[in-house]
Amino acid sequence: MESVYRIIGVVKRSRATVIILFCTIENLVPLMEQASFHNITGKAWVATSGWSITSDFPRTDILTTLNGSLALAAQKGKIPGFKEFLYSIHQSRFPDDPYMKTFWENAFHCIWPGNDAVNNTSPALLKEDIVWCTGEERPDSIDPNIYDVYNFIYSYRTHNAVFAVAHALHQMKNCVPGKGPFKNGSCADIYNHRPWQLLHYLRKVDFNNTAGERIYFDENGDVPQSVEILNWQLFPNGSNQYVSIGSFDSGSLNGEGLSIQLNKILWNGGHSQVPSSVCSDPCPKGYRRAAIQGQKICCFDCLPCSEGEILNPNDDSKCLKCPEDKWPDSRKEECLLKLIQFLSYEETLGSTLACISVLFCLLTFSVFCLFIIKRKTPIVKANNRDLSYLLLISLMFGFMCPLAFIGRPNRIMCMIRQVMFAVIFSLCVSTILAKTITVVMIFSATNPDSKLKKLVGLRIPIYIVPVCTMVQIILCIVWLNTDAPFAEFNMAAEIGIIVIECNEGSRVLFASVLGYMGLLASVSLFVAFLARKLPDTFNETKFIAFSMLVFASVWVTFIPAYLSTKGKQTVAVEIFAILSSSAGCLFCIFSPKCYIILLHPEMNSRQYITGRNARNQGIQ
Repeated sequence: MESVYRIIGVVKRSRATVIILFCTIENLVPLMEQASFHNITGKAWVATSGWSITSDFPRTDILTTLNGSLALAAQKGKIPGFKEFLYSIHQSRFPDDPYMKTFWENAFHCIWPGNDAVNNTSPALLKEDIVWCTGEERPDSIDPNIYDVYNFIYSYRTHNAVFAVAHALHQMKNCVPGKGPFKNGSCADIYNHRPWQLLHYLRKVDFNNTAGERIYFDENGDVPQSVEILNWQLFPNGSNQYVSIGSFDSGSLNGEGLSIQLNKILWNGGHSQVPSSVCSDPCPKGYRRAAIQGQKICCFDCLPCSEGEILNPNDDSKCLKCPEDKWPDSRKEECLLKLIQFLSYEETLGSTLACISVLFCLLTFSVFCLFIIKRKTPIVKANNRDLSYLLLISLMFGFMCPLAFIGRPNRIMCMIRQVMFAVIFSLCVSTILAKTITVVMIFSATNPDSKLKKLVGLRIPIYIVPVCTMVQIILCIVWLNTDAPFAEFNMAAEIGIIVIECNEGSRVLFASVLGYMGLLASVSLFVAFLARKLPDTFNETKFIAFSMLVFASVWVTFIPAYLSTKGKQTVAVEIFAILSSSAGCLFCIFSPKCYIILLHPEMNSRQYITGRNARNQGIQ
């Protein structure tokens, strides 16, 4: 019983729900009594053939505990004529059989007259309701559950064993001296043979039994097993029976010998759902098994594979890292090629920015045409119309710059787009600077005390544009020759995506190009701010100051936005900055003049300018 208590303790502590009982009926009964006493339910018991076909249990609570259990039993066989033989047995046919009278009395609950146990008992102690055996009882009237003449399991195997020994003895008897299987061709003496000699013939038997089934031994000396799988089902009325739910034939190949009908199984508790007996549920897709220290191998935690890893198909306790150009699928079972991403004309963002760029370019061209048509009017001639033409042309090219940023980047386009952007905007800003200095020098010339009066004849603004632009060109040439921009595949910008983008090469030179542009814009803003209150009807320094303020605000805002975005959004931010700063210059500088030319032509006259100047001087 100590072993029984120990086993019950193990079962109660364990999370296993399937238990294999490898024991005899004598050991099973006390174990099941304790299992019932401790209310151990929800277990699926698997029985061996040692007790699985018996129905001789002393207590109904054991039957309840074992309800729904599975049993393995040798497959039933046929012995022709054996059932008729069992029904024909009688004490008179076997008078010397010591077991016949005992069987008869137990089967028919009667006592044979002349039974020694009855003769030795006092008549006063004999019960009046004793049933005497008459010999007229019929074995075919016995309940099949008690006297089963249909399911020959052990009898069938004994039958085959007897025939196998008989065939072995037959082969031993037919041995021809000199051609025998033993030393020097000798044969065994059938009347005085050794056990190993009989075993030699027994291993080689191959015959069909009386039912037509082939009987033989394999290369290991084993009989190919054919096992029947049974399910013990207890019914509400207290009766029970075994139901065949499948079979297993070890002689079949490729695992085809196993056959189970799940719909016939009734598990403990009366439900049909297959019980799960695992310490830990299987890990979901994309999770690896992590052993729990101190626990069995079937107990584990499920940990997700890290980013960029898939579950190892050959070892579910490990994860494999995908190649750099691949990324796991949603279930982390397979590495798929990453998506290629860049700002293209086919997507909405790219096509929208391209359309805006073209529209602004056409708008600038319209202003340029208007200035050409009205080139002889005072408002166009004011503040150097040649610089106005150059500024409009540079703005047109500036609006076309974003088209080089859209599409699949390559080495040539990466170099062209940054150099084009730097040179065009340097030309634009230097032109604005020249216009601003021109206004300042003109108004300084009217002041007799001005020190700038001597510089008017030098025509300095004409040299500002080429000199300032040439400096930027030299910086770009150094940049291209030292460490030019190039296209690269950015694997880390976005998860699961390869972003094709332009690497700016030397960050120092790239920063120098942008810094030089910022320097020109700052000087223009400073000069325009100082000259914003100069008296002139068409004085545009105040508009230049405002345009440079917009320009500076856009590019100062651009820096943190550029650094905080990833992928194709980075290119979109740069395009937006180009369009915004260019549009700010166009509208701030030229919209007031277009307003007068188109809507108030009366203001576009020399008389208006002269009168306005006189009034301004009178006010001062």
